[in-house]
Amino acid sequence: MRVALLGGTGDIGEGMALRWARDTDHEIVIGSRNAERGESRAADYRDRLADRGVDTDVSGTDNASAAAGSRVVVASVPPAYAADTIEAVCDDLADEAIVVSPAVAMARDGTGFHYDTPDAGSVAEAVAAAAPEGTPVVSAFQNLAAGALTDLDRELDLDVVVSGDDADAKGVVVGLAEEIDGLRALDAGALANSAEIESITPLLINLAMNNDGLHDLGVRFQ
Repeated sequence: MRVALLGGTGDIGEGMALRWARDTDHEIVIGSRNAERGESRAADYRDRLADRGVDTDVSGTDNASAAAGSRVVVASVPPAYAADTIEAVCDDLADEAIVVSPAVAMARDGTGFHYDTPDAGSVAEAVAAAAPEGTPVVSAFQNLAAGALTDLDRELDLDVVVSGDDADAKGVVVGLAEEIDGLRALDAGALANSAEIESITPLLINLAMNNDGLHDLGVRFQ
């Protein structure tokens, strides 16, 4: 399938693009506000994977063009821009498109990172409010460290917690997550549960900051 990473030039977009390009046969499209930036980053990802002997289908363009015709559209942008990014590409989304929200709203003070609850309840719910009516939004990938994803020498053994109101859309995202080697997807129920999922991420960062050997933490439920 065609998978678009809007804002795929950033850290989390980079990690997801590299892993999907290496581990799957999907067409990966890197979106950016600037088409040349998207193309440049896509070329960088192709080169890095080519150095590992991996031939990939990765291209780059602007966000609207990336979204057009894509089955899965990932809003891999900072949380403050997630809803606006999806709103900006509403007219470009295919009828069968699924929007994925991996962003987490956080604030930092002298004690560490804290979940900054959006007015909508979660970033995923804010994205859902911005998406066209009938376009399913799935919350996933919030608890994965970008550093772990981009380090292709690192073997993953992590869980991806998925929530959403459309069972078929969740199934697509669960399958897409589990195509990345070392990831297991777990269904957390409705999209309204995304706040609980998102709020785990500040805890993981605080643990990594305060404990040796816990860099780029993820979660694994036993």
